[in-house]
Amino acid sequence: MTPTTETADLHLEPGCLSASCILALDLGTTTGWAIRDHDGLITSGTTSFRPGRFDGGGMRYLHFANWLTEIDRLSGPIAAIWFEEVRRHVGTDAAHVYGGLIATLTSWAELRSVPYEGVPVGTIKRHATGKGNADKDAMVAAARARGFSPADDNEADAIAILHWAIETNGGVA
Repeated sequence: MTPTTETADLHLEPGCLSASCILALDLGTTTGWAIRDHDGLITSGTTSFRPGRFDGGGMRYLHFANWLTEIDRLSGPIAAIWFEEVRRHVGTDAAHVYGGLIATLTSWAELRSVPYEGVPVGTIKRHATGKGNADKDAMVAAARARGFSPADDNEADAIAILHWAIETNGGVA
């Protein structure tokens, strides 16, 4: 995991929980993440949940749950989680991985009473670029326009989700 740390103007609504820690995720084998800490600092990056050669089928999800716990311990406590809600996958394997990550995320959050919410793909893209069907390059360009240096489209999507959550909901689920 190679995180990048950037700061940006957070246009928070009056009365929002500006001191709360919120996490945004673009779930997949390579998961993009962005987190706003208690001080308003935004950190983002990607991490891989690709199973190792000798890992069993559930190890990807165990690693993901452990990663969430570590993020919560180091940067939290996490007050809310926002994630990209994908309704259509090109491949069956991607759909299965996404379903497993969603199940892991929601059970992890439920056990800790952390609110979570999915944001439709088109909503994220429209908020970031003005087009609900923006491509990966446009999402990376939108993140760069906000002053970030995303490693890839996964990180760019997580940054866009985080900004959507902050700007439309004050970061609170």
